[in-house]
Amino acid sequence: MTDVLDQQAFRYSNDSTPHLMCENVSLSELVQEFGTPLYVYSKRQIIENFHAFYATLKASGKEHYVSYAVKANSNIEVLRILAEEGSGADVVSAGELLAALAAGFAPERITFDGTGKTDAEIELALKANIHAFNVESLEELTVINGIAEGLGLRAKVSIRVNPDVDAKSHPYISTGMKENKFGIDMENAREAFIYASKHPALEVVGIHVHIGSQITSLDPFIKAARSTVKFVSSLRVKSGIVLEHLNFGGGQGIHYRNVVRHPMLPKDELGEEGEYVPSLGEFVGAVLPILDQTGLKIIFEPGRAIIANACALIASVLYTKQNSLKKFVITDTGMTELIRPPLYEAYHQVAPLELKGGPTEKVDLVGPICETSDFLAQAREMPALKRGDSVAVLCAGAYGYALASNYNLRPRAAEVLVDGSEYRVIRERERVEAVAGLNEAGLTVSTVLGREL
Repeated sequence: MTDVLDQQAFRYSNDSTPHLMCENVSLSELVQEFGTPLYVYSKRQIIENFHAFYATLKASGKEHYVSYAVKANSNIEVLRILAEEGSGADVVSAGELLAALAAGFAPERITFDGTGKTDAEIELALKANIHAFNVESLEELTVINGIAEGLGLRAKVSIRVNPDVDAKSHPYISTGMKENKFGIDMENAREAFIYASKHPALEVVGIHVHIGSQITSLDPFIKAARSTVKFVSSLRVKSGIVLEHLNFGGGQGIHYRNVVRHPMLPKDELGEEGEYVPSLGEFVGAVLPILDQTGLKIIFEPGRAIIANACALIASVLYTKQNSLKKFVITDTGMTELIRPPLYEAYHQVAPLELKGGPTEKVDLVGPICETSDFLAQAREMPALKRGDSVAVLCAGAYGYALASNYNLRPRAAEVLVDGSEYRVIRERERVEAVAGLNEAGLTVSTVLGREL
């Protein structure tokens, strides 16, 4: 299978002054029409990423399927694309459930995750007749049973087991170790399955395992797969509990370095290739034969691996500033649009929309937010930038808009979807009047200023 890295939708044109493209559309043209900050998505890349997973599963001839993690990016147009391609949906809130249903995902392919499901969310999911709840505790099992009984329904449940596997990723996105809040320890999981099987309004249909996010090694996945297969076999033999599916979660890492390449771009500090990240085909090829030993339907829940590299966040340079220690490039885009760099110490490649040649310089690319942690990149070697230039922050599709905020009363950015040579807005930029609360107060900008604009 061709590695997705070789099929990037974002690339530089072959002009004398190369400019960054999304599919067949110039990002500079989108900036002129829509302004910045701006999220730009490639429809082609979304579909190719999905099929990098799905094609291998489909080729197995079994009922395995992909269930997209809606939390990574919940734009309803993105969801519609994936629903049309045959994806399932993994949701963690009532809002995500309603968005998934509205986008066209089949209820029988929707799972509900999360450690803190409310009673109202449980009731809504039961009435929607979703595929399963991924349950995190014994008390949650009891609550779901009670709500289902009250509605005269039977809830399908899949118990999340914590395999105590170190995913070797950032500690804030590790989910499969004992010190994490997720799942039930392997030592206590059998009792949880037996407990659930004795409740009349519960139907135990599966097991759920998820060990973390942005995992760039196959070893943790292989270890978790082997541990889970052993547990499922023991559960069947010792407790007589036979399951229907094994949900292996997501967490597959992606390339964040050297996403776009050009001779005029400075070399990444890790070299031309950057870090090694297994392709989606390699991941499925490594774990599916192990998981297939259970004889169960296998579900994968990727989010980042499908949507991250299908989006670039476009920022414009407002000012440059030099002090005795460093140079700052101040943009109109910051932690309110992409919080991953300060929150997870995450690296995103930043590429100018136009390459004009000339010397490079080491700079901090920062945003306008009143926080020292507001940065896109630190000590980054970049082509010289000036006021009015624009840059693309690559791989911003996962946990970009999804984690965006109105901090400092900043309107959230617009989102644009590119499809070949065509494009359209899939979420309008928020208006400052709404964010500032003027609408609720019955005011306008003109009435606040005391004069017409």
